[in-house]
Amino acid sequence: MSSALKMPYKAVFEFKTPLAGRIYVSVVPESENMGRSLASVVLRCEDVIALSVEAVDVSALRAALNTWLRLISIANEMQEVINP
Repeated sequence: MSSALKMPYKAVFEFKTPLAGRIYVSVVPESENMGRSLASVVLRCEDVIALSVEAVDVSALRAALNTWLRLISIANEMQEVINP
């Protein structure tokens, strides 16, 4: 897909957790242009992660959000298992 593709739909989430740095490191390699959607993850400060997802349509936004929210949730759960 062209990088000039207009993505009119956007969702932004911020997660505050003491595990933010570890979660960020585990999910950031997954951020890429996924065709109909684009996601980015930013470590705002030591305990805040920001997730931004843009998409060309609502279906693509929903699919990308499902993927990213699941990735962050699993990364958080694994940190809790590793470091109880």
